[in-house]
Amino acid sequence: MSVSSVYQTDIDTILAKRHDLGADLWTTPDKRLIKGTPFSTMDCALLLLELGVAPTDPILRDVAALIWSVRREDGRFKLAPSGAIYPCHTSIAANVLCHLGYATDPRLQKTFQHLLDIQYHDGGWRCNKFSFGRGPETEFSNPGTTLIALSAFRFTPYLNQDNRLDQAVEFLLNHWTIRIPIGPCHYGIGTLFQQVEYPFGNYNLFIYVYVLSFYDRAKKDPRFLEALALLESKLSDGQIVIERVNRQLASLAFCRKDQPSELATKKYLEIRQNLNL
Repeated sequence: MSVSSVYQTDIDTILAKRHDLGADLWTTPDKRLIKGTPFSTMDCALLLLELGVAPTDPILRDVAALIWSVRREDGRFKLAPSGAIYPCHTSIAANVLCHLGYATDPRLQKTFQHLLDIQYHDGGWRCNKFSFGRGPETEFSNPGTTLIALSAFRFTPYLNQDNRLDQAVEFLLNHWTIRIPIGPCHYGIGTLFQQVEYPFGNYNLFIYVYVLSFYDRAKKDPRFLEALALLESKLSDGQIVIERVNRQLASLAFCRKDQPSELATKKYLEIRQNLNL
């Protein structure tokens, strides 16, 4: 692996786990690509990219090939050998492949069309799985899935050119107002959401502001600006200080809890660049 980084030890730690689930590339022999968070196939691809490994590096090319191997002809991605294929699965796969440089791949165009075809009436994306039972709140889309879908779409010509994505942005901005847990998976905006989490993973203030900062529909909206102000209120000398990190990542140098993070701050500066600040 040809990478020069002050975070080489972190990279080596992630690479050392690539067979932990029984197969190569952080997966199981039957290709459970989201098993083992935060060291699943999908997670580790994004972690390595965050740490400076090039998308063209052989290991990330192998990861991409593994993800493509579970693609269905209709554009969906089956990230586990059994069970239903949910919109969150396809959104996660599309997002990782876009980060790996495949946003213009013809195979992914069918995925984007599929996601637009199944967009829920409230503008978001909804997984038809009711782990917490059914109630009025489960009639909404899943905010987390919607945010990941928008993260993937920002790599495409649909960005700021398609009203359907504006509707998804509006759905997420509306969630900032209502706050309550909604969707079949009960995504809420409460104390944990408002803690700065890095690296990106859960539905959280930092990734919420980051993804929405790419969308013109959000940039001047009072709800987005309020979320941005909350994020900026947590800066220390202009740097992002991590308030919450997955405990299994706690030993990695690039994401120390309660410490300023150079790489997280780069993400914040990207937000400012998106907003022309």
